[in-house]
Amino acid sequence: MQTDYERIIDERAQHVFDIMEHRTSEADMRRLKDAFGLAREAHAPQVRKTGEPYILHPVAVANIAAEELHLDVNSVIAAFLHDVVEDTPHPIGEIRARFGDDVAFLVDVLTKKEKKNYEMSRQVDNFRQILDSIHTDIRPIMVKLADRLHNMRTLSSMRPDKQMKIAGETDYFYAPLANRLGLYHVKTELENLSFRFRCPHDFEEISKLIENDRRQQSERLERFRRQLEGTLAEAGIMADVVVEYRQPYSVWRKMRKFGDDFNHLKYRHFTDVIYKTPPGGDEKAIALRIYSILTDRFKEKPGGISNYIDSPKENGYQSFHMKLLADFGRWQEVHITSETMARNSCLGYMSDSGRHTIGLWLEKFRGSLREINSHACALGAHSCGIDFMEQVTASFYNDDIMVFTPKGKAVVLPQKSSCLDFAYEISENLGNHAKYARVNGFLSSIKAPLRRGDVVHVFADDSVHPTADRLESVVTYKAKKAITDYLDSLPRPPFRRCPVCHPIPGEEVIGFREQDGTLSIHKRDCPAVIRLASQFGDDIESVDFVPDGTLYPVTVTVKAVDRYHLFLDLVDSISNKLNLCIDSYNSSTIDSIVTIDISFGVHSYTELQKIVSHISGIKDVDEVRARTS
Repeated sequence: MQTDYERIIDERAQHVFDIMEHRTSEADMRRLKDAFGLAREAHAPQVRKTGEPYILHPVAVANIAAEELHLDVNSVIAAFLHDVVEDTPHPIGEIRARFGDDVAFLVDVLTKKEKKNYEMSRQVDNFRQILDSIHTDIRPIMVKLADRLHNMRTLSSMRPDKQMKIAGETDYFYAPLANRLGLYHVKTELENLSFRFRCPHDFEEISKLIENDRRQQSERLERFRRQLEGTLAEAGIMADVVVEYRQPYSVWRKMRKFGDDFNHLKYRHFTDVIYKTPPGGDEKAIALRIYSILTDRFKEKPGGISNYIDSPKENGYQSFHMKLLADFGRWQEVHITSETMARNSCLGYMSDSGRHTIGLWLEKFRGSLREINSHACALGAHSCGIDFMEQVTASFYNDDIMVFTPKGKAVVLPQKSSCLDFAYEISENLGNHAKYARVNGFLSSIKAPLRRGDVVHVFADDSVHPTADRLESVVTYKAKKAITDYLDSLPRPPFRRCPVCHPIPGEEVIGFREQDGTLSIHKRDCPAVIRLASQFGDDIESVDFVPDGTLYPVTVTVKAVDRYHLFLDLVDSISNKLNLCIDSYNSSTIDSIVTIDISFGVHSYTELQKIVSHISGIKDVDEVRARTS
């Protein structure tokens, strides 16, 4: 039986008109229908991979924009027209003449620009084009998310390689972006659709495990749900209580994060308590009343509270989380949420509160984006694209934590941020000179990871400066950029040390001119340079390797008869007599014979020899060996 596509197209377009009719003028409704007419005519010869008329795609995108994202009429018009300029002969000038500058702007941003030579790559250039619009308008990104959501919903008709490309883009870029804009349901659906097409076997396996668990737990979870609902009803509070299982992607991510299998993973599901707020009612007060009522009935897990009402996530998410002990002996995660909060988690930036809360992040992100753009492409085009996208997506982190200064100022950071990220968020100067920290009053390394609610105090020392290893301990763009900028500002050494023999100033060394023109220096007995000299003797050069204030790591191994005060004698020889800082000290004793490894930094081979001589003269020391690294 032949499908009546004309009827289906008309019905689906009419659904969009019915949604928009209640929130737009008659004049704009005429423009909206005109846009549908143009799109229908322009795409008439085209079909999708499914065999359906292509026009069903822009109609579906317009429906998502109107119904699921609550976008304005010009955005819905742009959704109808988003592929017209790219895929048909109709130019952007025609769009502007018929629908105005605003619609033309939206469509132009959504139109991929074909180039002979892309600055980075076609994909990265397209991402960048979309992101550039964020400086002036968030709506193109919202329409693009609607477009991506429908593409993912119909991805099964594509070839496996196309599925992987589109799913990879979605997981890497679009789902985190939806999360950052507070569109929780869009983010969740994009993540799971991406997971389904990237890892179909894992998706299917976890989906089955969830369904099996749902069946096995249904009776007691339903009992718990009724108990919550009844307890609140007795107290005069009407609320919808719903048990929800986490989606396969969320479960998979938690399994990887905690190293658990499915059966040992905690909180595979959660219970939503969604309450109505009377006009002028205090949402926080009602949430706390519900908390009080439920904890009178159920045992509360100590330390199990997360108050996202007072401290919303940076994407605007608000709720009050706690853990209650069910009568079947397991802790249950419970979210207390108002209808308004639940609605806002769907609409994100398009909600009333989202425009303010997420708007603050947008302003911060716009500043970061300007810096990323200004520093991009210092490397070649390929590396530039990778660097650009890594820096951008670092600002789309999936979740955030809120920590505090000692004076109570809140600082929002990505999960896995360190004290050093915190320091750079306060100021670049504090980050550059950060020496140590106190977290909740306890002494801590500046590289230590932070948790939500930590109170962080960073202490600085002007003699401390960024080092390359600090890049491994930060996740924010601001911190990475500041450290990289400082390292790039340092004068480049005229040579590099051999990673095999680790020479230090004062040793007998020789240089070798590498194929890329750089000069490497080696100890004269280094097997690597002996091999090079036998094959490329003309590239050997004489070098002067003199001390310049740089400290080179060394480890001295001491073997001695153990005795009282030996440790102090060794420390005195290194720290007091030569004013060098000890990095580590490890010892082991067997039958009164102690072997000690002491690591520290020296300026030269002469200094190292002096230390070895000092240590050799200490009573009961039998053997001293030094090695550089």
